[in-house]
Amino acid sequence: MRIVVGLGNPGPEYDGTRHNLGFEVVRKVAARLKVHLKEGRGPALSARLGKGADESLLVCPLTYMNLSGEALARLDPGRLAAPADVLVVCDDLALPPGRLRLRPSGSDGGHNGLKSIERQLGSAGYPRLRIGIGSAPVGASTADWVLERPSADERPLLDRAIAEAVHAVVAWLDSTAIATLMNRLNRDPTPPKAPDARPPDHRTERTPPEKPPSPRGDGDHHRA
Repeated sequence: MRIVVGLGNPGPEYDGTRHNLGFEVVRKVAARLKVHLKEGRGPALSARLGKGADESLLVCPLTYMNLSGEALARLDPGRLAAPADVLVVCDDLALPPGRLRLRPSGSDGGHNGLKSIERQLGSAGYPRLRIGIGSAPVGASTADWVLERPSADERPLLDRAIAEAVHAVVAWLDSTAIATLMNRLNRDPTPPKAPDARPPDHRTERTPPEKPPSPRGDGDHHRA
């Protein structure tokens, strides 16, 4: 069993905020796979795909960010999914807006949603797909920053990152290896700067005057 957990906060007041990018990805994955997220067992929107060993679960916890792991506990009480089979999608202050970072394990990075997931799983060995939102401006509150909606300049970057994240999640559900997806996603989307063009050198090279031919025909008229 594989589980994809998109982190965010419930309620229309949080829709479209930086902290809800995980929700956006899972909702778009559900739309791509033509399944409906709905409330059922546990405080979450969820959708099941496949059956038996091929079963997968899409989850958007409705517990608020700090208690995201509780929703996972209710949906998978028997822990049918090992930590390595739980992919968590979330925002990340440490990455520039629109930058993606996929890791098979790691620290929570101070993210309260990841802290809650880790407590529930009892392990940090679960994959996580982070979407960069950039750090709060100097003097601004980080708590307010993550709950605000992105600027007009940021939104296109995040939309492209979300689209890439959706492709990656669908591929992961189809058993594509994490290492393969990391090679695709963990790169700087900023195009490299073109080298500075140097103006052409219009100076005319001077050709040294030719030596007069040697009367002896040996090319050296100074030789006796």
